Order: sequence, then structure tokens, then C-alpha cells
Amino acid sequence: MSASPTITDYLKQCAAETDKALLESLPQHWEVPGTLRESMAYSLSAGGKKIRPALVLTAAEAVAGSLEARRQALPIACAVEHIHTYSLIHDDLPAMDNDDYRRGRLTNHKVFGEAMAILAGDALLTHAFYLISRGGREAGLEPSTMLAIVEDLSMLAGAPGMVGGQVADMQGEQGITGLSQLEYIHLHKTGDLIAFSAMAGGRVGGATERQLELLGRYGRTLGLAFQIQDDILDLVGDEAKLGKPVNSDIEGQKVTYPFLIGLEESKRLASKLTEEAKGCIQEAGFTRPERLLQLADYLIKRDH
Repeated sequence: MSASPTITDYLKQCAAETDKALLESLPQHWEVPGTLRESMAYSLSAGGKKIRPALVLTAAEAVAGSLEARRQALPIACAVEHIHTYSLIHDDLPAMDNDDYRRGRLTNHKVFGEAMAILAGDALLTHAFYLISRGGREAGLEPSTMLAIVEDLSMLAGAPGMVGGQVADMQGEQGITGLSQLEYIHLHKTGDLIAFSAMAGGRVGGATERQLELLGRYGRTLGLAFQIQDDILDLVGDEAKLGKPVNSDIEGQKVTYPFLIGLEESKRLASKLTEEAKGCIQEAGFTRPERLLQLADYLIKRDH
């Protein structure tokens, strides 16, 4: 009997599965301007760990205990990657973080220009909802499940969620933003889309309301730990592995957890939050919880 893949290999499998589906996500017969299609594909195919799609797939299988639920969740995994990718394109723009590199290569606006980057982000955002409705229907999801997923995504990726967190991040600065405001930024800018991913997979798998609540807490807590780890890596990470310059937060006068509470306390807090996230999964009583637990440990130990 062969050994179960390590969490690293498992995430690579999830990424490969998602990447294959993403290649087919924008129908070839649609009359889309060539440059727009190219700009969208450029950022969608930029690599990355695909943590959010992996969470969708893993949560669906954890709840249902079947590969069929995982198959049904794939369109949702692609949808969340569209949302995440659009947010990165816009976040990199000169009016936002003004970054030249993302995942080791030029950002979208550096290749296609600012106007096309904005429009590519708009198209990716809009197409996510097509993927949930059309892809979900083709995968055999119940209409009520798809509607609940759309409702969650509209909120958690919108004004009270990810976009609200991005606004707070843009308005924050050293000397003004305190710890409670920084927590708000991280919980919404990063945590809400991670929470959505876990909950969406749970909905596909048939989670109870209590299990959905625990998946949401798992995602938000893990998202906060994830962002604190990002703050840490910006100080001590390997630029070659990160695919972008280190100390960019300092140069951009951005408030981070290490800036406010120090490096060692930031590490302790990230570890504490990770254990809290794992506790949510242990309480939920899923059929196959192991990968969700391993994923939490992986995110806190990652070096890029």
C-alpha cells in the first residue's frame, strides 16, 4: 500500500488540477478581444501555491468523504482563483501598491498597460460568477447550494469583505494604524476570501450550519495567521523564493505585525492562531479532516 502524499505534494496536485481547469475556464468560442484574453491568462497562469482553490477542494472532500464532492467543487475552486487573481492585478497597480513584480515576473500592468490590467481584473471578477453558476450546474450542484455560494462570495469578496480590507490597507500608515485596525485589514483583505474558500467547499460537501460556522472561523483565523506570516517573510524571507523584493512593506511605510508587536511576538501569535484554526476542524467532526489540519501547519511553516 502506497504512502499518502505529503502536504506539499498534495498541494501541488491541487494546483495542477486547478491549473488544468483554468485553461478551459474562458470558452474559446466567445468573441473576446485577443489582448484581454491574453492579459487574463497571463495572471491566471502566473503560478502560485493555489491555497484558496486547494481549500475549496479539501473542504469538500473533508465534509463529504468522497472524490465526487471534490469534482463538483472544481468550478468553485476556479472561481475563487479568478477573484484572487483579479485582486492581485488591481493591488499591484500604481494607484495601489505600485509593484513591478508578482510571483517572480512582471506584474500585469507592466506587460499590458494600466488600462488593460484594470479591465482584465474586471473580467476575472465577473467571470467568477459565471463559473459558479454554469460550472456548478454542469457539475451537478443543487441550485440552492450555488445560490448560497454566490451570496457568500458577493459579501466576503466585496465591500464588507476583501475590498473593504483593501481600502483600510490603502488608508493605513505607520504612526496612525493601530493593532485593532491592522487586524481588521488582515481579517478582511486576506482572511475573508480564505474563509469563503473553506465554506464554499463545505457547502459542496453538504456541511451542516454548525460545520459551516466552524469552517468560516477556521478560514478567518488561518487567514490572519497567513498574513502575519507574510509580514514576517517580508522581513526575513528569501527574495528568490518569494518572487518579489523583501522589505517592501518598510519601504512602502506599511503597518505590519512585526512593526507593531515585534518579530518574535508575531511568530508566537501566528502559531497560536494556527492552533485555534485547527481546533475548529477538530470540533467539526468531518469525515476526512487530516488535510485541513495539515494545511494549517503548512501555511505557518512556509518560507514563501
